[in-house]
Amino acid sequence: MSVRAARARIIASAVVLAVLPALVGTPSSAQDSGVRLDFLGERELPSAMAFQGTTVGGLSAISYDARTGTYYVISDDRSQTGPARFYTAKVDFTDGALTGVELTGTQVWRRPDGTAFPPTSTAGSTVAPDPEGIAVDPRDGSLAWTSEGERIVPSDGPALLGDPWIRRATTTGASTGQLPLPPQLHMNSQEFGPRKNQTLEGVTFTPDGRRIVTAMEDPLYQDGDDPTPEHGALTRITVHDARTGLPLAQYAYPLEPLFATPPEGSTDTNGVSDIVALGDDRFLVLERASIYSDNNWKARVYLVDLHGATDVLGRDSLTDTSAHPVQPVRKTLVTDLSDVPGLTRVDNVEGITVGPRLPDGRRTVVLVSDDNFAARQVTQFIAFAGHGI
Repeated sequence: MSVRAARARIIASAVVLAVLPALVGTPSSAQDSGVRLDFLGERELPSAMAFQGTTVGGLSAISYDARTGTYYVISDDRSQTGPARFYTAKVDFTDGALTGVELTGTQVWRRPDGTAFPPTSTAGSTVAPDPEGIAVDPRDGSLAWTSEGERIVPSDGPALLGDPWIRRATTTGASTGQLPLPPQLHMNSQEFGPRKNQTLEGVTFTPDGRRIVTAMEDPLYQDGDDPTPEHGALTRITVHDARTGLPLAQYAYPLEPLFATPPEGSTDTNGVSDIVALGDDRFLVLERASIYSDNNWKARVYLVDLHGATDVLGRDSLTDTSAHPVQPVRKTLVTDLSDVPGLTRVDNVEGITVGPRLPDGRRTVVLVSDDNFAARQVTQFIAFAGHGI
């Protein structure tokens, strides 16, 4: 695509952004859907905790294996403090409360040749993965995981580009394949396609294991600007066939505006940080936002329904006024973690999964936070009991 064409798309996107607040609107309440989350407790891991030769941190997503009772938790370490990796964990719900979290193991993600991923090197044109999403295949217990890729575009030299990906792996981290992406999700040195560090943030399997569903954190360049306090934005949810890996459908997801005014020049925004399937068309989606300089975080859980949404697979821009209007997915606010009684702190909450049912029939929901390997932040596990899920 030419620079002129790319700029034309951006101008068109900017025009349409003026109506995005009305498009996004205020989500309906949780009570409207019959879904409710009851707080079960919170547990924190020690800062810079040492475990099996690794430093625990950057926990960006979590997924539950109902067959074994194991939780899989991915670290977004880009092979800097240690090789790109994931952890296994046990979560204890004794007496219907969150009473403990214990890490039980760790595995390194492997390249197809069996080696660990090296760190990113601009000199050697090496791009380390930016691990963000993890999901357990309910059929056989294998894994899917996502990387956000890389986009370094200097003003006076060649670009270093690495596409985001969805890969399949064994529970020991061995690579077993990679899914094809829609062309719009490939990295580009021009302002078309994904932004740096705002790509494939969440992944989930539908309960029958037939579909893999991913969520982009924020808009593609051609889909408009990131959320600000004045407006929301549209990002994308993509549905893949789990057997062939091929993309089957794609939908626009309406992001909320940023919850506060950021400092001048900051890149603070709001985005999708994880997704977990409740059915073929019904999901819990976690939106996470920050004013990073103030260590001020907001995390909200939404119930999302794909029914009636426009399939935008193959559509270059969601804000192209010459195309048919886009009907985004429907979303319902389930909970804002800032409003949960008894939860005294909300950090950089990035992961969500559904766990086992309690004896009274309520379904557990577990969230995890990414401490960014920073002493001022914490690694939290937060649990709820869900009604209506």
